[in-house]
Amino acid sequence: MTLPFAIIAILIIAAATAAMTLRNLIHSALAVAVSFGGLALAYLYLDAQFVGLTQILVYVGAVAILIVFAVLLTRGGEAPEKSVFSASWIWGLLITMSVFATLAWSVLHSFASQREPAEKVGATVKQIGDALMTKFVLPLEVIGLLLTAALIGAVIIAMRDESPKTKMEDGRSKMDKSSVPSSILHPPSSTGGRQ
Repeated sequence: MTLPFAIIAILIIAAATAAMTLRNLIHSALAVAVSFGGLALAYLYLDAQFVGLTQILVYVGAVAILIVFAVLLTRGGEAPEKSVFSASWIWGLLITMSVFATLAWSVLHSFASQREPAEKVGATVKQIGDALMTKFVLPLEVIGLLLTAALIGAVIIAMRDESPKTKMEDGRSKMDKSSVPSSILHPPSSTGGRQ
C-alpha cells in the first residue's frame, strides 16, 4: 500500500465514522458526501477513471445532494436525541471488531494477497463506450427505458392533487361571511331608494 492510497483510505474511514457519530444530521450528510468523494479518489488513484468519474457524478453529485435536501426538507418534527449510542453499544462494538478481525484475517491469508501484481489492463472510457454501443446496446436501451418509466411514475405520483374534500376543509379555501363587508353581501338597490 502506498502513502497516497493510505491517506485516501484514512479520509474515507474518518468521514464514514463522522457520518455515524455526528449528532447534527446536516453534518452527517456532508460527511457521507466526503466519504463518497474519497471513494472516487481511490478509484481514480487505481486508474479506474470511468468508475471514479461515475462515483463523482452519481454519488457525490446526486445521492449526497439528495440526502442533504431530504434532511433539510424533513427536519423539525423529531425530538432531539439525548445520546448518540444505544444502551447496548458495547455489544455492537464487540461484534463489529470480531467481524473486522475475521475479514482482515481472511484477506491477509488469501491467495490473492500472496500473488505478484498483475499488469495493468486499463479499460478506458472509450473501450467501455464502444462495448456499450455495440455488444451491450440492447441491455443499455432496456435499462434506459426502465429508468425513464420509473422517472415518469415518480413525477405522476408527485403531481397528484389533493382531494376536493381536503381543500374544502381547509379554512383558507372557504369563504367566511363574517369577513365580507355587508355592502358587498347586500348591495343598495339601483333605483336610489325610490319605489
